[in-house]
Amino acid sequence: MAATQVLRSEWTKIRSVASTVWTLGLAVVVTIALGMLISILSKNDYDNLSREDKITFDPTYISFAGMSLGQLAMIVFGVLVVSNEYNTGMIRTSLAAVPQRGTFLFSKVAVAALLAFVVGIATSFVAFFLGQAMLGEYKAHLGDPGVLRAVIGGGLYMTLIAMFSMGVAAMLRSPMLSLGILMPFFFLISSILGNVSATKKIGRFLPDQAGSKIMQVKSPFDDDTPYGPWGGLGIMVAWTALALLGGYVLLKKRDA
Repeated sequence: MAATQVLRSEWTKIRSVASTVWTLGLAVVVTIALGMLISILSKNDYDNLSREDKITFDPTYISFAGMSLGQLAMIVFGVLVVSNEYNTGMIRTSLAAVPQRGTFLFSKVAVAALLAFVVGIATSFVAFFLGQAMLGEYKAHLGDPGVLRAVIGGGLYMTLIAMFSMGVAAMLRSPMLSLGILMPFFFLISSILGNVSATKKIGRFLPDQAGSKIMQVKSPFDDDTPYGPWGGLGIMVAWTALALLGGYVLLKKRDA
C-alpha cells in the first residue's frame, strides 16, 4: 500500500472513532476554562503578592494553567489512537494490509501528531487571549519579548505529550495499562519529584517538567534550572523520540 493511502487510512480511522474526537474536544475545553479561572484568581490575588513575586509575575504562563489537566486528555487521545486497534483486534487486519510496520506506525503517529498540533496551537492561542482578558491590567501582549514563543510552545507541548503517549501505547499495547502508567506518572509522580527538594534535580528532566519551560516567559528568583525554554523542549523531544523508537522496535519484534 502506498504511503499516501496509509496516511489516508489512518486519518479515516482517527476521525471515525468518537472517543478520540471527544478527548481532543475535552483537552480544548479544560485547558481554556481552567486557564481563565486561574487567571481571574491570579488577578484578584495580585495585590497580596510579595515584591519578588510581582517582579516574576508571569501572565502568559498563568493563562496556560489549564495545561495541567488538558494534557491528561491529550494523553488519552495518544493512547487511544494506537491501542484502539489492539483492543478491537483490528491490528491483525491493519498489519496484513500494511506489512511494513514502520510505515504503519509512523503514518499513524504523523496523522495524529498533525491533528494534535492543530488542536494544540489553536487551544494555546485561545487560552492565551482569554487568559489575558481575565487578567486585565496585569496582562501580557503577544508582541512582548518571549510571549509568542511561549504561546507557540504551548501547542508544541500538547503535541509532544500526545506523541509520547503514542510511543508508550505502542510498547504496552493495552489502553488500560498505558493509561494506568501515564496518568499517575504525569499527574502525581512527576509533580512530587519536581517539588520535593531531594528529587527536584531529577524531576526537572522529566518530559512534562522540561517541556513546560517553553511556556514560561519569566522564571522565579530561586529557579536554578540548567536549561532554557528551547533546551527544555529539546529534552521533551528526546523523551518522545525514545518512546516512539521503543514502540517501533517492539512492534517489529513481536506478533500482532
